[in-house]
Amino acid sequence: MANRKDKILEVSDLEAGYNGMRVLHGIHFDVREGEILAILGSNGVGKSTILRAITGVIKPMKGKVVYKGEDITGLPSHKLVAKGISMVPEGRMLFSGMTVEDNLLMGAYLEKDKAKIQEQLEKVYELFPRVEERKRQIAGTLSGGEQQMVAIARGLMSAPKVLILDEPSLGLMPKLVQEIFAFVKMIAESGITIIIVEQNANDTLKMCDYAFVVQNGEVVIEGKGEELLSNEDVQKAYLGG
Repeated sequence: MANRKDKILEVSDLEAGYNGMRVLHGIHFDVREGEILAILGSNGVGKSTILRAITGVIKPMKGKVVYKGEDITGLPSHKLVAKGISMVPEGRMLFSGMTVEDNLLMGAYLEKDKAKIQEQLEKVYELFPRVEERKRQIAGTLSGGEQQMVAIARGLMSAPKVLILDEPSLGLMPKLVQEIFAFVKMIAESGITIIIVEQNANDTLKMCDYAFVVQNGEVVIEGKGEELLSNEDVQKAYLGG
């Protein structure tokens, strides 16, 4: 791994769960600046729990989360947003009765400088021209693919260093999935680190730099995207091989 860039986020020996029941058992991984890291696995194995533990939605029972050398374990979500970690939740969670632009502005709620907000808005519109076309439209009237674009765009409004995506392709037609993944690659190429949880293992492995597979709350396989794409166990379990 000597050719990989500096670590931006490190997770070690992470244990977490709900109501005293452990879901995660010693999860460990790191992600480097500008990389796309994929977390794969079947439903109910703990993928979303990993994201919730990282982003302060639930407090880890054990282990450590380190961001840019700082221990951020258990910090609440709004403090992590201020530090540069943004999450796009599963199901998009847009304010369906508000306009697209108002939804985007909600993503910049911690920023008080109006000039900086406008600058970030312009960057987001440059990346997502269709979102700009729809900026006056009520978010709830958009198609599923357009809503996902708005959700990702809103996540970018806080100018994050790390963007976490929870199942961005969920419920989308295959053509739209490819479009969303193309945007994810563009975001990573701009220097933003991506952590993506996905059911769509085939397309995700083609896109990501590094990946790991979770089973029963543990990391069972990890490696570069192309390595896992050709791994027999991964093929059998997730790629229909």
